[in-house]
Amino acid sequence: MPVLPTTVRGTLALGVFADNLELPLREALRTIADLGVSSFQCFTRGGMAPAALSQQARAEFRRFYEGLGLTLSATCADLDQGFVDAAANPAKVAHMRAQIDLAVDLGVGIITTHVGTIPARPDGVWGAMREALNEIGDYAESRGVIVATETGPESGPTLRTLLETLDTTAIRVNFDPANLVMNGYDLDEALDALLPFIVHTHAKDGFRDPGKWREAPLGTGDVPWPHYVARLQAAGYTGVYTIEREQAEDRLADVTAGIAFLRQF
Repeated sequence: MPVLPTTVRGTLALGVFADNLELPLREALRTIADLGVSSFQCFTRGGMAPAALSQQARAEFRRFYEGLGLTLSATCADLDQGFVDAAANPAKVAHMRAQIDLAVDLGVGIITTHVGTIPARPDGVWGAMREALNEIGDYAESRGVIVATETGPESGPTLRTLLETLDTTAIRVNFDPANLVMNGYDLDEALDALLPFIVHTHAKDGFRDPGKWREAPLGTGDVPWPHYVARLQAAGYTGVYTIEREQAEDRLADVTAGIAFLRQF
């Protein structure tokens, strides 16, 4: 592992993925504000989907969360299977354009998503993904938004190889260390490849047990958190660490413990 400088403690910008609390969104945001973190992330589907929110509703929601003292670190606009199917991609690109417009109206510059599993070598699926991401990236650039694909389905070097072929700088990375660890990938290899592209990170933990997807409370799994944070800080990352807890009997308790855990850094 690289030799890294000691991290400065208590300086991380922390957030919570609101939907993980399994509460109505505004109740979740009040809870997040009470937890003393600075930001949140949320899905933009159902009642938060672009088609469900008028301009007035978008402005009102922004006033609501800002009134709680929160910022919106990123929206999450996942699509089934990403952009691996060329025939389905025109509708998905149109959907992402609407998501980009929504992000602008909600006052956020990052959208996270899963682009689909990237093939290890360029093929027809690769070409379909590249074409769709270039189209999305062009529109995102025009609106001042970044679309960040989440790590996990493939290795860091494979993701970087695709990113480097794109003609846009608006497709970047939401780095989820737990996804990589749980899928059996090398975390440092992924960081070596992707550090220049990271604009957002999920704070999640899990066990290296490929095929079983064993998520864990922050600090209790196989993600080497002191090392991970130190590597991000050494690379100049100053973005948000959004706590994500997808599998737990008491998610609020685990999120609260996760905040305390991250405040040691």
